[in-house]
Order: sequence, then structure tokens, then C-alpha cells
Amino acid sequence: MPKKKTGQRRKAEKQKERQREIRSAHLERPLAERPCNFSMECDQCKRRQKNRAFCYFCQTIQRLPVCANCGKQKCMQKTGDCVVKHPGQFSTGMAMVGAICDYCEAWVCHGRKCLTTHACTCPLQDGTCHECKRSVWEHGGRVYKCSFCNNFLCEDDQFEHQASCQQLHAETYKCGSCNKVGQYSCLRCKVCYCEDHVRRKGVKSAKGQAIPCPKCGHDTAETIDLSMSVRRYEFGRQSGMDEDDGGGYYFSWGGGATGGDYLQLDDIGGNDYDEEEDEDYDDEEMDESDEESGEDLAKETSKLELSDNK
Repeated sequence: MPKKKTGQRRKAEKQKERQREIRSAHLERPLAERPCNFSMECDQCKRRQKNRAFCYFCQTIQRLPVCANCGKQKCMQKTGDCVVKHPGQFSTGMAMVGAICDYCEAWVCHGRKCLTTHACTCPLQDGTCHECKRSVWEHGGRVYKCSFCNNFLCEDDQFEHQASCQQLHAETYKCGSCNKVGQYSCLRCKVCYCEDHVRRKGVKSAKGQAIPCPKCGHDTAETIDLSMSVRRYEFGRQSGMDEDDGGGYYFSWGGGATGGDYLQLDDIGGNDYDEEEDEDYDDEEMDESDEESGEDLAKETSKLELSDNK
């Protein structure tokens, strides 16, 4: 039997685990709390934007730049690891910066640690928006991550994307490899998997952890816990238009009577109707009928006069 752990050993193991969590805490910080994604207000145009070296709108340099790695505005290390030494005084502004990150477009301070480690650990290395395909240099807003598929999103598309993210690229909830009902869903691939096909051969998942997707490796979730919807096609009267808005059954070339935004008979001149024109047409018919009746009376009277003369 294994030896029983003493209280001192258990305390040392707990302290070791805690220190490991503290060391890896900076890697698990949310994207909104990273200094390279801080919210910044320009000193010149007063527009709010992401932390960057130059204003996205007026291209002015900020008076108090913020380091993209450590988040400081003033270097107070008199004898630290600064590349540019400043003994006896604090440095702010352009005297504090040392480089511009190519990924997040933000200033990096002149500390040796920040200069050597930020480019390798920048969280915006692949910060291209999943919807509009714009990088950090092409839009002025902050960068977000979708809470479902974990893809990068810009500030303009984050709400629209997350509202339609839980939708499968299929018409049913069946597994992508067989005909069974999918119990697990990948929110990045938008595919369902059954219990048999979600587990790959040779890949072991720890108990209590999410099963990785066999296609992309993203963590899957149970479909019953999500608000997943399937792709729908709207035909005919299922187009969602009301009759008051111009919906209903219309005439379409080669399609017969269908619903939706199809060509109407009024648009092609097949059912033009105007009340004023109808009234004018009725008046003309009445005038013509009066003239015809007057001509008939004249003929009858002339026949009667000829018979009386005889």
C-alpha cells in the first residue's frame, strides 16, 4: 500500500499547485483585460478606440502611451531592466516606449522583458475578424472573441455574429458521419456528432473535461445544453411576408402562383386599374348609347312620315 501523506506533504502539494496556477494566470486572462486591447480616447479628436500607437482617425501620437505588455504609463524603475537607462528620474511619454507591436499596433515600453516577450505572446497575432476579414490595422475598434466558437470578432460584427453563431450547417440534428442523432455539437465547425464518432481513436480525454472536436480540435458541448438551430430554407408562403406588406400569392414567370418578392401582375401592366379612367369610360359608353338611340328614333319617324304620305 502507498504511504499515507502527512499534513506537511499535503500542504506543500497544495502550495505547489497554487503557484503553478499563478504562473499560468496571465495566459488565461480574458482578451478585454489585456493591455494591448485597452480602450483609449484620443487626445486630439476625443474618439474612443483600441489602445494603439497612432490614432486611427487623426493619426496623432498619444501624449501618455500605454505599454501593450505590462500596461504601465510611467516607468519608475531606476535600476531595472530598462534598455534605455534613466537613473534618478521617472520616464513617461515617448521616453518610455521602445517599439511598436506589429500585431496589436500598440506601444511596447523600453523594458527588456516586454521587448523580448510581447511579440511572441501577443494575443492579437491572429486577430483577424471572422466576419469581415479585417485585421487590427484595418479597423479602429477593440477586438473581441465569440463566447461560442472562440473566433476573433471586430467591434462592428460582434453582436450580429453571436446572435447567429449557434446555428448548424445542416438541416437536421443528425451526426455528420452517420444517421444517429448528434449528442455533441462543435460550435466552430457547426456539426453534430454522436457518441461513437465524437471520440477519435488514440485520443484520450480526461474525466470531466470537454471532448475535442474530431475535425478541428475545438471543445465540443452537449447539444441539449445549447440553443442550437438548424439551417432553414423558406419556400412559398413561408417567406415570412404578410399580405399587408405585399406578400401572399403572386405571379412569377415560370413559377406560377408563389409567395415572396416575385413580379406582380400590376408591375407588368396586366391588371392596371384606375377609377378615374373607369368613370370616363362609362361616360363615353353612355354618350354613344344616347347617340345610337337618337338615330333609331329618327329612322322610325321618317318611316312613319313616308307611310302617312302614301
